[in-house]
Amino acid sequence: MGLQNKIDFAIIFTVKNANPNGDPLNGNRPRVDYQGFGEITDVCLKRKIRDRLQESDYPIFVQSDEKKTDGMPSLKARAESEKHGLGKTAFDNKKSTPEEIAGRCCEKWFDVRSFGQIFAYQGKAKGQGVSIPIRGPVTIQSAFSIEPVSVTSTQITKSVSGEGDGTKKASDTMGMKHRVDKAVYAAFGAITPQLAERTGFSNDDAEVIKEILPRLFEGDASAARPEGSMNIEKVIWWEHSSKAGQYSSAKVHGSLKVGPDASYELQPLDGLVPNEIDGF
Repeated sequence: MGLQNKIDFAIIFTVKNANPNGDPLNGNRPRVDYQGFGEITDVCLKRKIRDRLQESDYPIFVQSDEKKTDGMPSLKARAESEKHGLGKTAFDNKKSTPEEIAGRCCEKWFDVRSFGQIFAYQGKAKGQGVSIPIRGPVTIQSAFSIEPVSVTSTQITKSVSGEGDGTKKASDTMGMKHRVDKAVYAAFGAITPQLAERTGFSNDDAEVIKEILPRLFEGDASAARPEGSMNIEKVIWWEHSSKAGQYSSAKVHGSLKVGPDASYELQPLDGLVPNEIDGF
């Protein structure tokens, strides 16, 4: 069954001695806006959602190179794979309409019917390429810290040489690690039934997202984000009574006030009862 009710959601999480989202244009320091508030991009959060879905055996189109399970070297190879995709002939615009191709892609991959995707591939001959944009019903905003963050930078030294014959230390023996000492972040998102109708996103799919969010950072540990350094404190899930929703997403999200200690207050909204879910 297609999605029958508009959904809004919020994620409250803590970061302690970790780099939640490094900025490659700033020496991989944690992302910070001009006012000093920490930021985690929507792309980063969707990557983690995709990874958790993939670990739960849901078919994912945009797999990261380090966690891909099908061995496909590119998105195009995955899309045209006979085993893992739709096959090479599936993207022939002379045999199928863009709408038919988009429908098969949405049916095949969970993340495509959730977040959308652009399938733009050049054919061997002129006029054989395809460019199919798919708008997904699930949107999520970048997460921002409740207060300005304190970033600590530490110089590190390798105990071995990465190059040469070992007689002298190479230039790569020094490095930097950056971390957010302690902070509370909040992110907001929504699921739109009108767009869900186009991709086939269902009530069951929404329940899967709801189950994934409380364990967003489980199995995501790295040297920059040690296990336990990022923790979901609470997921707030608002399910409206109709496809249009009783309130705008801006008003719903604005009804949540998060404190610097991860405490929060919810302003009552008539007819809209939030579901408060603890972290995993």
